[in-house]
Amino acid sequence: MRVRFRRPTAAWLAAVGICLSVVVPGQAANAQTQAPAATAPGSGGAVSDGDRPLRQVTLTDKMIEGVLASQKAFDALAETLPDAAPDNPDPKVAAQFEAIARKYGFAGYDDYNDVVDTISLVLGGFDPATKRYVGADNVIRGQIAAVEADKSIPDEDRKQALEQLNDALKAPMPPIENRTNIELVAKYYDRLSATLQPSE
Repeated sequence: MRVRFRRPTAAWLAAVGICLSVVVPGQAANAQTQAPAATAPGSGGAVSDGDRPLRQVTLTDKMIEGVLASQKAFDALAETLPDAAPDNPDPKVAAQFEAIARKYGFAGYDDYNDVVDTISLVLGGFDPATKRYVGADNVIRGQIAAVEADKSIPDEDRKQALEQLNDALKAPMPPIENRTNIELVAKYYDRLSATLQPSE
């Protein structure tokens, strides 16, 4: 389990351990900055930590508004945290994450993480150019085509990026369990992208 807070990653990429570091023309391909899923000390971790499986929830407007509203508070708390030893999570810090989650309408930090992971999973399937849901596989295929076409990327970087993207394409992607989640994320797409997928 990770014990330091970090900006969430797209759940569908985190689940397969992809960490891209190239910028695809017209979109950020850095999986470490795509969508949220914060991990707090003692919270059970996020999908990428392998401590708990992805649990999709049926999203509501209230949940998404809570995630959007809570980001400044989580970011402010995260900035105050030193890196801690994974075996010794600070209970006081965990309590602070729990308190923020509750303040913004969640049952607790695990509940918040389930919502964020669900949003991330859905958001990972949106084409940033069209802002339409096309599925994670199609987003990855688009990134592959963009990397292949971009001659400004050094050969070694291109090779590494293509390997990572092709590995992501081969990995099983969890299906979206509730199609209404796609409609709801589409409704909030611009705000979610701006808040949870900050550009570097």
